[in-house]
Amino acid sequence: MDIGEGEFFSIVGPSGCGKSTLLRCLAGLEVPDSGEIMIGDELVTSLKKNIFVSADKRHVGMVFQNYALWPHMTVFQNVSFPLELAKVKRNEIVDRVNDQLTLVSLEGMGERYPHQLSGGQQQRVALARALVAKPHVLLLDEPLSNLDTKLRETMKFEIKSVQEKTGITVVYVTHDQEEAMAISDRIMILNQGTVRQVGAPRELYENPQDPFTAGFIGVTNLMSVKRGVTDDGRVSFNLENGQVLKGVSIPESSEKGVLAVRAEDVEVLQGREDESLMGVITRVAYQGHEIDCLVDVGGGQVLRLRTPIISLKAKDRIYLKFKKTIFFQTA
Repeated sequence: MDIGEGEFFSIVGPSGCGKSTLLRCLAGLEVPDSGEIMIGDELVTSLKKNIFVSADKRHVGMVFQNYALWPHMTVFQNVSFPLELAKVKRNEIVDRVNDQLTLVSLEGMGERYPHQLSGGQQQRVALARALVAKPHVLLLDEPLSNLDTKLRETMKFEIKSVQEKTGITVVYVTHDQEEAMAISDRIMILNQGTVRQVGAPRELYENPQDPFTAGFIGVTNLMSVKRGVTDDGRVSFNLENGQVLKGVSIPESSEKGVLAVRAEDVEVLQGREDESLMGVITRVAYQGHEIDCLVDVGGGQVLRLRTPIISLKAKDRIYLKFKKTIFFQTA
């Protein structure tokens, strides 16, 4: 696949799917078993052609999950280290380091040590160090995973802001799909080393190509269904728990498949209707403006929904209707 110049490209997927391994292959820290990697017009990895450009010559910057700051060095020394190795002139080093510290809002903190900084400030130091050598590509390996929830929210937009200001190409690895949706131009869904789908956040959310992508992006209920006929002769689809779905748009040629329904597309009805499902609430999580519910609809099928009806509570019997569904044919 291709990642465009100046693009903010994220790789997401469950733990162990190969995200960090792929990023390390791009950085030159791992040697892939096969395939080729090009950065710009330069071929940097090809086992077939016996080419492997070392990490220090790939013109990439990398921010690791643990930031990898040197504790005995000041902020200025940490950021300047790549330039020292490259034997850049001292006056140029001072100017470039100060420019990067200003870019990441750390001006005036050059003489501090990592232990004197907050987690968010340490993350900014790592970002400044990765950018100071003017790399062609910036690689970030779950850089926000060690931060608290509120700081993560702030820092993800700061990273996006830095990328927009510099115009650098970013490849960003995270297991947090909401994080990726908020800041990416495109996202790649990875599972067990296989690319499942690539697209803009909205495309992945509204038009997933398979049940895995549908289930991974957003909060989604997946249900196995098969074709049936109601007493009045209308086509319906039956859940494995025996309940019947009516009024669901599914291709006529499909006999069975997987039905995906987003949590926000499950509507709680005032009473029973012809096209409704019956269920019992098993758990309620208060979210302020809405509640997040788990609903047992029988046969081991539990649905998750989000509703503004905050008066609902566990053990309530309710009736549900799907406002929008996505169908994946399996036969």
